[in-house]
Amino acid sequence: MPVPVAGGTLDVRVGGRTGPTLVFVHYWGGSADTWNGVIGHLPPDQATVRFDQRGWGASRTLPGPYHLDQLADDLVRVVDGCVSGPFVLVGHSMGGKASQLAAARRPAGLAGLMLLAPAPPEPPTTVTEEYRQGLSHAYDSPEAVQHALDHVLTATPLPAAVRAAAVRDSLAAGAEARTAWPRHGIAQDITQAVRDIEVPVTVLAAEHDAVEPPRVLRECLLPHIPHATLTTLPAVGHLLPVEAPGAVATALAGFLTHL
Repeated sequence: MPVPVAGGTLDVRVGGRTGPTLVFVHYWGGSADTWNGVIGHLPPDQATVRFDQRGWGASRTLPGPYHLDQLADDLVRVVDGCVSGPFVLVGHSMGGKASQLAAARRPAGLAGLMLLAPAPPEPPTTVTEEYRQGLSHAYDSPEAVQHALDHVLTATPLPAAVRAAAVRDSLAAGAEARTAWPRHGIAQDITQAVRDIEVPVTVLAAEHDAVEPPRVLRECLLPHIPHATLTTLPAVGHLLPVEAPGAVATALAGFLTHL
C-alpha cells in the first residue's frame, strides 16, 4: 500500500493480521526482500510490514535527504499509515540505527524493539574517515558487492537466489542514497536520543560479524540502552536475516512472548 512521505510515497508491503505487528527495517544495501526468509519462518498470519527505504529499490526515486533523521521520519509515517495496535520495530544494521531513533520518539503503540547487528548509537573508534571513504565504494559495481558479501558481510554461504537478490539490492540505489550512510549516518552520535527509549529492547549479535561485532555492541550500545539484552548467534556474520532466518524468527517469537 502507498504511504505518503516527504517528496512522494513509499510502497509498503503489509501481511498477516495477528499482532503485534512486526515492522521490518532493512540494512544499507538491503530491501524489503531481505526479510523473505525470516517471514517464511513466522506463523502464516503474523502481521508484518516492510518496505524499501528511501533511495533504495522501489523507493529509489524518492528525493533526499537520506540522513538518519529522514529515515526515522519515514519509518514513523509507515507505522502511522499501516499499523493499528501494538507493534515491534525490527531493525537490521543501518535499519537498526534508524529504528533506535524512531523508538526514541516513543510513537504510540510501540511495544518493543529488536535490533539485529545494529549500528550502535555511539560510533566505534574504528569508524574513521578512511574507513568511511572505503565503505562508500563497497557497492560501486557487481564485483565490489560480491567481494563485500564474501569478505565482509557474511560468514556462511548464501543460497544462490538469496545471494543474487543481495547483489541486486546493493546496486539498486542512487549515488546520493548509497553514500549517505557511510559518509554520514554511520558516524552520527545518537546516544542522547536513545536514552528516551522506554520499551523492551533485545539485540541479536552475530559471532563472526566483521561490521558490528558483539564486542562493539557491548561497548557502544549497551551502556546507552542499559535495559537492552544481547544474545549472540553462533557461526554467522553480519547479514543475520539471510544467513540465519530461522534463528532470527525463533528469537522474534521468543521476544514477543515476553512483551
